[in-house]
Amino acid sequence: MRSKLRFVSTLFVTVFLFSAGCDVPASEKNREEQHKGAGAAKSIGIVISNLGMTFPAGMDENDNRYLNYIEEQTGLDIQITTPPTEVYNEKLDVIMSSGKLPDMLHAYEAVWFGNYAKQGAFQPLDDLIDQYGPHLKEKIPAEAWDRVRYGGKIYAVPSLNEVSGVELMYARKDWLERLGLQPPETLEEYHEVIRAFTQDDPDGNGVDDTIGLALMIDLGRSSPFFGAFGTQLDTWFERDGKLVNGSILPETKKALAYLAGLYEEGLLDREFPLNLQKNLFEKIRDGKVGLFSATWYDTRGPIAANKQKEPKAKWIALPYPTGPDGQKGVYETDMIRGYNVIPASSLSAKEVIQFLDFIASDYKNLKLGFENEIWKWENGRMVTDFRKHDEQLYRGIYQSLVDVPDPVLSKERLDSLGDFHLYDNLEMIRQNVINNEFYGIPTPAMSKYDKKLSELQGIFTNIILGIEPIESFDRYVEQWKREGGDEMTREVNLWFESSERQIVRGNEGE
Repeated sequence: MRSKLRFVSTLFVTVFLFSAGCDVPASEKNREEQHKGAGAAKSIGIVISNLGMTFPAGMDENDNRYLNYIEEQTGLDIQITTPPTEVYNEKLDVIMSSGKLPDMLHAYEAVWFGNYAKQGAFQPLDDLIDQYGPHLKEKIPAEAWDRVRYGGKIYAVPSLNEVSGVELMYARKDWLERLGLQPPETLEEYHEVIRAFTQDDPDGNGVDDTIGLALMIDLGRSSPFFGAFGTQLDTWFERDGKLVNGSILPETKKALAYLAGLYEEGLLDREFPLNLQKNLFEKIRDGKVGLFSATWYDTRGPIAANKQKEPKAKWIALPYPTGPDGQKGVYETDMIRGYNVIPASSLSAKEVIQFLDFIASDYKNLKLGFENEIWKWENGRMVTDFRKHDEQLYRGIYQSLVDVPDPVLSKERLDSLGDFHLYDNLEMIRQNVINNEFYGIPTPAMSKYDKKLSELQGIFTNIILGIEPIESFDRYVEQWKREGGDEMTREVNLWFESSERQIVRGNEGE
């Protein structure tokens, strides 16, 4: 659903386009060599995303220090293909129907994984993981394994999210001080700060050029305001013993009415339906925005850029806005950020599991980079060489295939990146996430109707803009139910009542 895509929208799996004149995957080209003579390095072909990374001169995805290190440690010859990320969504189904498959693909879409797992397109991995994946078994929790099971069998090695949520509120502290305002907590206090940041010349330049609150296209960066009403878009909530979708709850209507009120008063960025990441960055950097829902890492991004441009600018994290019933919070990211799957045709499943197991075993070198080169210990504290850190970011192409966060190392790593409050931000988010009560493999109706139902939410923006009256929400709810939502809700509740779901919930309490 769209709530997951908000976090992984920049991460795409890259795949082959099989057509006349295109090369076949490395797994096919090397199939004969793979099974010749003992002692030769076994070759596996994998398709993964390059995550938009670049390589130092003279290196590429198949020849660099980190891949060479992995190959040396595992004794494998790893043939990697990372086609342009733009072709992923259009070509993923093509590769699965081509009959010429690599030994492994890394996917990000739960619906895609669920579709093909149910079709028998992947190898079950239970026995292979038992034999060749000791670190995978140790570091990936039972709950995550349960989420990649179908019919009782494991069909993917999951990569975990290192964060439980993404958004938290940030505001210009210097603007608050200039206007004599305290950090807001309730929705009413937020309204007053947003009004003052829009109308009371908080930057003192005598020009009406400031934005009280900025959102993004498709209601990006709005999660805390829905949380104040106890809801989140595309999130499943338990109500009276049944699961219901947050997008159709009455509480969502109330949140839309609140945002529509801000827009009607001229307090919400007039251009928010057009704001992409780049636009929002520029407005914050240029000192136009006083308050917004930041990502946990924006303190290293647009906020840092603004402070560099305006040395007197000060920013602080705010309490989440609390609604009339005392509710607050933000959407929860899925535990799983990616799926490593092995096509049923692969003859090298054992080697793929050994490759993934090594990545899980060597978190420190692959996540942080090589010790005493990118980072080192000084007086009991991790210190990072930012130039080398940035130069070798491409290591994440491999490490992120099996992200198994280490809480202690994560804090040390984040603290070493500078005084950006990254760890503190994540802790604040963790304490305020609103749990999604559905965490099974996507149901058939999700696969069938997900795109259509997401498109229907376009009416939410029109409601905020005043193009549609707030009563249009009720029409949206009926359409959502009629065009697949009711069917999806029935399937979700079958899962909710199932023994499989009870097993997962039991593991959470261990």
